[in-house]
Amino acid sequence: MTQQDSTTTPVMREITPLSDSDCFYLADRHKSSFDFPIHSHPEYELNFLTNAAGVQRTVGDHSEVINDYDLVLITSPNLEHVWEQGTCTSTNVREITIQFTSDVLPESLLGKNQFHSIRKMIERAQCGLAFSLPTIMKVNRQLDALTHQQHGFRAVLDFLELLYDLSLSEDARTLSSSSFARIETRSESRRVAKVQEYISSHFHEDVRLETLADLTGMTPVAFSRFFHKRTGRTLSDYIVDVRIGMAARQLVDSTDTVQGICYDCGFNTLSNFNRLFRKRKGCSPTEFRENYQKKKIII
Repeated sequence: MTQQDSTTTPVMREITPLSDSDCFYLADRHKSSFDFPIHSHPEYELNFLTNAAGVQRTVGDHSEVINDYDLVLITSPNLEHVWEQGTCTSTNVREITIQFTSDVLPESLLGKNQFHSIRKMIERAQCGLAFSLPTIMKVNRQLDALTHQQHGFRAVLDFLELLYDLSLSEDARTLSSSSFARIETRSESRRVAKVQEYISSHFHEDVRLETLADLTGMTPVAFSRFFHKRTGRTLSDYIVDVRIGMAARQLVDSTDTVQGICYDCGFNTLSNFNRLFRKRKGCSPTEFRENYQKKKIII
């Protein structure tokens, strides 16, 4: 658990049951209520829910109501997450939680060609990774079988196979913004990575298209097309997403005023900041801060 911060209500740092002698910890529960507060922990976590329609899931600065099935992988040690009751009325929710440490999949292993897809999944899951219903249906039996596997070595093999099958999913989506999760995004394109690094360091300034185009040795028009093709987002949307994520982080971690955070994160007007924040988060900056504080507890 974390020590209490002098300026903000802290997020609980969970001490998980995973021992140094085990490759992973698995818990299979049936529950009717969700009362565990928002928390983080150094272990990686794969969390599965069924019969849970109406539960409110928050991972980083992303929050949404889930349907009957939910499967999320989180691999960041500092990314806050919580599943709350929301409007769920089910009295028989099944939750399978698998926690494991990074040394189960060391860099020496993830660097091999055969583990490339798992490596990419682990990297993406630093922001939280939600799997689609078709993917959940494909691995549902594997998850259930893993809860009944009595042979420890076989369980590890089954778990690695589960991770591999999940890594082949083409429609998994990241949840939290990378800037809120404090994750450095690095494109496989060196030119895009160079631009991302610049934006990450200068998001609070007036980031100009011409400056970024010069970094890549391209004309502004050619660079705009190139960036959109490589990232799937326009340059302006990417910059706004970075700034909104940084602002959300400050709203959670500090007591600075909304207006101060607005200008600190590179927005020119408070009205524009409020409009863009609500468009992306579904609530105002003030509401976001208040909602997040409600999820926390004093340690």
